[in-house]
Amino acid sequence: MTTRVLSVAVPVADQDAALRFYTEVLGCTLRTDVEAMPGARYVEVVPPGSDVGIVLLPPDSPLPMAVRLGTPDADGAHARLRGTPGVVLHNDEVLRWEGVPPMFHFQDPDGNGLVLLEEPSEP
Repeated sequence: MTTRVLSVAVPVADQDAALRFYTEVLGCTLRTDVEAMPGARYVEVVPPGSDVGIVLLPPDSPLPMAVRLGTPDADGAHARLRGTPGVVLHNDEVLRWEGVPPMFHFQDPDGNGLVLLEEPSEP
């Protein structure tokens, strides 16, 4: 059901200051800096040699503070998790927004935030 870790979100007080720290001090590369939804900036950096990104989010962001995982089938994963004891689904159905892969947000039985994003199948 899960293919890999795509990114991990960390809370930051100031996204611009955090972006400077992660790129200028730690040597990460900026992968994404977009307004994901009105008032919600999504900033992601990648450490050298890694495919796993670090998402820099303010604590009050409407975007989930979560580990983002890949899946080949978001609908199937959502259906499977729906009946899993202790799992809290934050989306009643898979989200389908223009320009982003199908995804949904949930919490594992220990309360950890997770997002599953559908990855394109290999040719």
